[in-house]
Amino acid sequence: MPITKHLSRAASVALAVTVSLGASADWALNMTEGVTQISAEVYKLHMWIFWVCVVIAVVVFGAMIWSIVHHRKSKGAKPADFHDSLAVEIAWTVVPFLILVAMAIPSARTLIKMEDFRDSQVTIKVTGYQWKWHYDYLEQGVSFFSTLDREHNAARQLGSGIDVHAIPNYLLNVDEPLVVPTGKKVRLLLTSNDVIHAWWVPALGGKKDAIPGYVQEMWFEVDEDKPGVYRGQCAELCGRDHGFMPIVVEAKLPADYEAWLAERKPKAVAVSSEPKVFSKDELMVAGEKNYGAFCGACHGPNGEGVAAMGAPALKGSKVAKGPLADHLAMVLKGSAKNPMMASWKQLTDDELAAIITYERNAWGNATGDLVQPADVAAARK
Repeated sequence: MPITKHLSRAASVALAVTVSLGASADWALNMTEGVTQISAEVYKLHMWIFWVCVVIAVVVFGAMIWSIVHHRKSKGAKPADFHDSLAVEIAWTVVPFLILVAMAIPSARTLIKMEDFRDSQVTIKVTGYQWKWHYDYLEQGVSFFSTLDREHNAARQLGSGIDVHAIPNYLLNVDEPLVVPTGKKVRLLLTSNDVIHAWWVPALGGKKDAIPGYVQEMWFEVDEDKPGVYRGQCAELCGRDHGFMPIVVEAKLPADYEAWLAERKPKAVAVSSEPKVFSKDELMVAGEKNYGAFCGACHGPNGEGVAAMGAPALKGSKVAKGPLADHLAMVLKGSAKNPMMASWKQLTDDELAAIITYERNAWGNATGDLVQPADVAAARK
């Protein structure tokens, strides 16, 4: 019964995502042309090969149908008595070869362009996590996680009572989109922290796997006159919440992108400054938000755990109500007994302080403990 329930839920998720993607494409039957030079070339290749296939189909099936109609037994047709024809054999060998060469040359040219990472103007490291993305602008000192939008995350829970049809771009929206400039070559360095993921935005004309312990590259350049929001998903089956790992890319005009960078840079600098001291209210508000983004998928929105993930409840647990040092060690180092509980040391001291304070005081745990960023920094050593 539980397996049936999970399979049914997975089918519902797949249907919801398919409907969302279909709605965004207005139920189009063909590929979209995209907003990059590469995606436009891929579209042209697709249409060129499609029409080659149409012509071949018309010629082959036309000849078959004509032969069936005009050489049928009822018309007194007599089967020919011959063995072979050298001319025909040469023709059906040479013609397909020439067709394949005609398709291979432009295809190889486009594939080579896809792998040409020279002269990139923006470099972003992309790390896949179950189930979120981390973006690190290597030359600008800006980094952040991108997770499923909280409204969408709440709606997708069983028994939420929320009408998902009333939510725009259901399961295809995030709290922090990847922001890039138009008219500039953006190079992505892709890797993963846990399992294989795949970064895929159809409008950008590329998809590349994010593999643990390995760095892959891809690039795109959004046409200068096509700023906007473009959506995609993880395209690799990466675990239980694979269907809730969307990608949103916001392409801004260069001036707007620079303004966005200027706004984000102070936040990146603040992370590396002296640890702050927060009030309990501040920690609880930030902790609830960060818990929902990073912990809720496994431990449940109400801290009651998710049995299918093997994730224990935090509500009333020995970890959340036990020694603070053990709680800090669990979050920073992970669990040797449960591989699903990975280390979260990649989060900032501020974020971890808020999460642990929230876990130790929410859902009736009420330990009264306040964890400050300085406590997390000390536990890292």
